[in-house]
Amino acid sequence: MFRIICSLLFAALLLSGRVGAAEPASRYSWPFPQITAKKGLQIQMVDDAIALGMKHAGVNINLTGLVDLAGDTNNPAWESGGRTFRFQRGYLAGLDDQVKRLTDAGAVVTAIILTYASGRPELDAVMLHPNYSTNCPNHLGQFNNRTPEGRAWFTASMEFLAERWSRPNQEHGRVANWVIGNEVNSHWFWANCGRVTMEQFADDYVQVMRLAHDAVRRESASSRVYVSLEHHWNIHYPGGDDRQTFAGRPFLDYFAQKAREGGDFGWNVAFHPYPENLFEPRTWLDKSATTNVETTPRITFKNLELLPAYLHRPELLYQGKPRHIILSEQGFHTPDGPDGETLQAAAYCYAMRKIATLPEVDSMIMNRHVDHRDEGGLRLGVWRRNEASTSPCEPSAKKKLYEIFRVTDTPEWEKAYAFALPIIGIKSWDELQR
Repeated sequence: MFRIICSLLFAALLLSGRVGAAEPASRYSWPFPQITAKKGLQIQMVDDAIALGMKHAGVNINLTGLVDLAGDTNNPAWESGGRTFRFQRGYLAGLDDQVKRLTDAGAVVTAIILTYASGRPELDAVMLHPNYSTNCPNHLGQFNNRTPEGRAWFTASMEFLAERWSRPNQEHGRVANWVIGNEVNSHWFWANCGRVTMEQFADDYVQVMRLAHDAVRRESASSRVYVSLEHHWNIHYPGGDDRQTFAGRPFLDYFAQKAREGGDFGWNVAFHPYPENLFEPRTWLDKSATTNVETTPRITFKNLELLPAYLHRPELLYQGKPRHIILSEQGFHTPDGPDGETLQAAAYCYAMRKIATLPEVDSMIMNRHVDHRDEGGLRLGVWRRNEASTSPCEPSAKKKLYEIFRVTDTPEWEKAYAFALPIIGIKSWDELQR
């Protein structure tokens, strides 16, 4: 009888998220960096980002460009599973330089792990999901967890990077956060593995997340891994059908259920609360961001408080606590006309004051540093691009947002933000309290 009671109690705790799989023993045990400031940026120009005083930095890492299948002995090596794996020295040197300089400047670095199609069949066969569709629009694939070789390379890559960027002496800098994939509830566009149901994709992705979590935690006891979701919450992205894109809420619920079934682990949430219309920065006008978490079509900055409230549900807790939230990618378009830069800057003020009321949100990492030519006409940067240049994102001039960003998280913020109040239609930032 005692064993039956214990079994029933354990099952109840497992369903509540309070018991999970055993954490791997870690090589390094130093704590997660403690920074209360939340402003961040996906980095293009490191020196400029440091001058802006950013406290969170997003760095994209393409595993397909990192691995060396040929095993060149001049490239760095890593032992995993009884094998030797090697990684491209040149690509790694560029990443080390970014991570080290950002770490030395006091930033919490977030690595966004991706795998682009390389066009090399032997490499793509190892790194991309076997059902990757070559006609997908952005050439971003889901990680290959289906073959022993794919799993081995993904695991070794995550171990190698996590060890390198977790050393106590920080000789190459430190990465504290690891976002695995990009906007996976719109997988056809950003994490492609062919046409699949939500359940099929989630079954694969939970295995990838578990591999990543365990690899990172073997090296660092405090580093965190994140599921990446975009802002469609109870509807799927209308640019794809239901085997290409999924609503975020049912996807997250199913993912959490599958994680619990295998022994829950410390996954967290990297969310992208872009405005409902990417070309309209006035996100406080979003009609599809309503106040009911069960029915709201989208979660944007207008109703962002719904996300941490949802993650407080017992079945989504981990060891009795809610998952961490970072906002790892979002931005505000600069419309045409004389007021375009002012509207973009006001939207940033609104977003930063919203997350100031949400202690569960650790950071907001802006996209982009510089407007990008190939982003469908969006102008999201804190810099304008040089439109006469052949480069897609050569900077030319700072926008109004630049100075607003710089003084955020300083005593100057309130005076600098004052212009935005009448644009948003409020008299005090206290009106944004949830």
